[in-house]
Amino acid sequence: MDILYNNLTQFGLGEIIMLCIGGILIYLAIAKEMEPTLLLPMGFGTILVNIPFSDALTGPIKELYSAGIANELFPLLLFIGIGAMIDFGPLLTNPKLMIFGAAAQFGIFFTLCMAAIFFDDKDAASIAIIGAADGPTSISVANTLKSDFVGPITVAAYSYMALVPVIQPPVIKLLTTKKERMIRMPYEQKNVSKLTRILFPILITVVASAIIPQATALIGFLMFGNLIRECGVLNQLSETAQKVLANLITIFLGISVAFNMTASQFLRPQTLLIMGLGLIAFIVDTAGGVLFAKFLNLFMKNKINPMIGAAGISAFPMSGRIVHKMGQKEDPQNFLLMHSIGVNVSGQIASVIAGGIILNIFG
Repeated sequence: MDILYNNLTQFGLGEIIMLCIGGILIYLAIAKEMEPTLLLPMGFGTILVNIPFSDALTGPIKELYSAGIANELFPLLLFIGIGAMIDFGPLLTNPKLMIFGAAAQFGIFFTLCMAAIFFDDKDAASIAIIGAADGPTSISVANTLKSDFVGPITVAAYSYMALVPVIQPPVIKLLTTKKERMIRMPYEQKNVSKLTRILFPILITVVASAIIPQATALIGFLMFGNLIRECGVLNQLSETAQKVLANLITIFLGISVAFNMTASQFLRPQTLLIMGLGLIAFIVDTAGGVLFAKFLNLFMKNKINPMIGAAGISAFPMSGRIVHKMGQKEDPQNFLLMHSIGVNVSGQIASVIAGGIILNIFG
């Protein structure tokens, strides 16, 4: 009884707060269906590591963290699954859409400048990559740069990815007129050959890696997953990568990231600042894509619906679907899905390259 009593007295205010945070993450995963495959294990892991004298912290969770996060294995394996899910067909049909993926990464570098005021260079760079709207890239960059804030960065990245349907529409409406949101963009269906689909991930890997060697692993694993999808001889493996591998790694990723979510590491004033900077990064990314499209419209005869610029963030396929739904709300006959998805997949590539640029500068 004395041992039981002594254990209970070790619960401090910090541990109690973290248990509540773990409960909130579980609630958001179940009740609100916000990234449940990640937030639920992350929330439960947070509970496990904040119980005084928990053997989970010194045992299995520590081992999972060392085996999959410390060496970047889990984020890279997850990229294989993500790559297998992506259809680059809409982008290959209209390659010009790739420039919007690049424009929507502006928030990363804007946030980097802001974060550098409060944090050292490596932590600021790790925080800025939240704007990539790409959880695995955020974890990989933060871990490679040995940031002290891997836990808050991961929570911010995945929380805001889940909140894209809440964050993006107000920003888009603020920056566009009803007339602009009603612009129709006819889609010309083109047949993309199998050879093109196979060569695309290979060429992207070679070109991007040659320019930014630090992005080789990130872009390579993403494109390898897509090559499995497109080669046509590994259908079962592609399906496994999309479902079994992606879900399994996401579970391990979520529970092992909780290693950094102890009260002593998470409950710091910097955590709230990171959450705020992450939100700014998402907002500026969205605004950058929309404003770039509006700028191009000054010189184009066939106008672009500026909303598709917002889909340039890497939150695939949520952002592309949001833009399509907003277009149909203004005009039920306006079909922007193929354009917005094309921009969305280009954002996936651009975010990984942006992560490589950050590593090239600060690594």
